[in-house]
Amino acid sequence: MTALLEMRELRAGYGPVEVLHGLDLDVGEGEVVVILGANGAGKTTTIRSISGTIPRRGTLNLHGHDITKTSADAIVRAGVAQVPQGRGTFPDLTVEDNLRVGAYTRRDSVSADLATWYGVFPRLAERREQKAGGLSGGEQQMLAIARALMSRPKLLLCDEPSLGLAPIITKELFEVIGRLNRDQGLSVLLVEQNANLAVEIAHRVYLLETGRIVASGTAEQISSDDSIRKAYLGY
Repeated sequence: MTALLEMRELRAGYGPVEVLHGLDLDVGEGEVVVILGANGAGKTTTIRSISGTIPRRGTLNLHGHDITKTSADAIVRAGVAQVPQGRGTFPDLTVEDNLRVGAYTRRDSVSADLATWYGVFPRLAERREQKAGGLSGGEQQMLAIARALMSRPKLLLCDEPSLGLAPIITKELFEVIGRLNRDQGLSVLLVEQNANLAVEIAHRVYLLETGRIVASGTAEQISSDDSIRKAYLGY
């Protein structure tokens, strides 16, 4: 496995409060890696630290290049896109304008990409002239994912994509993420509380508790461990 993202001894937090206490984590090219953990475990902080939106210490390498002290804008340009918790769309912009904002780092035509993501998410095509604030929660999450993909990232960071969504919409979104990984080789780091669906599309899984990784393994290893399965997967 060729490493796309390598995290070593990552520490991050807010002000004087340290939330992450020395995380080691890898995402390989073409992998879906899932971080599972309860509320307050540090999942969102992990995503924010990778995307450069909060200060962090340790080492972060992307394709072998140190991005630990790189700005959030430069990290996007280096090929990392984030789908934030709570969607984060621009409610007063249309669907299409939101998608174009996602391509702000590019200087080429985005027409082909618009057609691609309208094909993946037909409901967005139907609502392309509608303001994002008028979309349903599921449609807004589709828009957030498509907008992130407009930058043509090497690594997609997804923070709790199922939050607040109906189960049928959540299942549809996870199927799309899995298909993008299989068909396009998109690398994904996903943090999620819906453990069962997340593990279904994962290659590897990390378990996070109070800012520390307490276990990791392939999706099969995690699913077959009785104690982990009962604690995290609920069966």
